[in-house]
Amino acid sequence: MIPLALVTLTLATFASAGVWSSGRPPECTLPGQRAESGVSNVWERAKAPELRHYCDLVAGATSKLAGNTAMAALALTLAREAETTLPGHAAPKILEGRALAALGQKEASLEALRAGKARDPGVLDDPTTLLAWARAVATAGRPAEAMDAYRALLPRGSSLPSPDRTSAATEAGLVALALGPPALDDAISALREVVRQGRDDAQDVAILALALALDRRGDADEARTVLTRGRGDPRNVFEGARGKEFVSIAPWEVPAIVAFALEGSDPAGARDAWEQYLEGSPSGPWAVQARAHLAALAAKRPAASSRAKVL
Repeated sequence: MIPLALVTLTLATFASAGVWSSGRPPECTLPGQRAESGVSNVWERAKAPELRHYCDLVAGATSKLAGNTAMAALALTLAREAETTLPGHAAPKILEGRALAALGQKEASLEALRAGKARDPGVLDDPTTLLAWARAVATAGRPAEAMDAYRALLPRGSSLPSPDRTSAATEAGLVALALGPPALDDAISALREVVRQGRDDAQDVAILALALALDRRGDADEARTVLTRGRGDPRNVFEGARGKEFVSIAPWEVPAIVAFALEGSDPAGARDAWEQYLEGSPSGPWAVQARAHLAALAAKRPAASSRAKVL
């Protein structure tokens, strides 16, 4: 298992030699055929019209998943048609899982991805698929399994689009936070890299999460310094579309992240958020630390919180 502390996004490379590294399933690549060649031309020469149609459907679904939600719905249709055309291969199930995730059907997405992985574990050689798998198991509340996937993903992430790379590192940091002290250095390493390189909403989340991680490690002064880079009410960071995606990855950690960030500006709001965190994690690895923060806030004058709940 590769420690996240040794991983940086700037040095990440993807060296997998498997055909899945191109995003093309093995059945759509002839022996010795370069991955860059066109699928249709390959199968025209091979005189396999059924397989050619299947590969065209797979390619179409893959391209549609780079679009918006409407395109994800079309990708789902194409993936299911590919499964009907040539049953038993992993690619249609993987594409179905990715499309369902884009459509917000998380349980069905995990089921489809799991089916694809069972058909061919090599699907996880593809970084895009591995990211989808990591997110699926994280949103299913399986942080240890998700952490294994993120650890495998980050060294391969250079082939992902930049927003996906920063999201993956941020998500890895959030999942590592929830795993307790053994994974704390991993969380700090991943989140520092996003804070250093990020230029979008992921950076705002990473700043807040890194501050909490540093405080949990006992670096309170540095944690407060990191918080000065935050912008506005920390609760707002998790209310946009992308912020809500991060909430779905580690909902059990978001109240603690917000609570720590609010302590200096809104003690009542911080107390509410710490209490919400403890409601969800009364015996979690950071419960003692959360209660210590609540005790420190107890001496402050009570005030009405502007929001009763973080989420």
